[in-house]
Amino acid sequence: MFYGQKQGGCAKLSPMMDIEDSHVKHDASRISKVVSRLNSREDLELMVQTFKIYGDPSRLRIINALIEDELCVHEIAELMEMSQPAVSHQLRQLKQARVVNSRRDGKHIFYSLKDEHVIQMFKTCREHIQESKK
Repeated sequence: MFYGQKQGGCAKLSPMMDIEDSHVKHDASRISKVVSRLNSREDLELMVQTFKIYGDPSRLRIINALIEDELCVHEIAELMEMSQPAVSHQLRQLKQARVVNSRRDGKHIFYSLKDEHVIQMFKTCREHIQESKK
């Protein structure tokens, strides 16, 4: 197969050749050091799941509100202009992902962010976006 050569209307790619000079030697100790510091596949999968939680605008809005104060479902629903069942659904997902805590006070359940890491992730993302706008 050759890059740019058409067959049946589609271009075929050239065979992949080692694009590095064959005389270049890799630093095995550096590679070994990097390999020893890589996260496990299991940890990476957990990170993917965490980022998926942050990938929903409704959940991000809830996190944004909970950065400011502990709130109950009714308060969050009012702030977000969402139905209580919709907010409860999002909170359930946030709780399963260990992003929020809940505590009961009489008939109300109040939600707060699990820890400072959640706030740091949110703020770091916001700062990144603000810097990229410049």
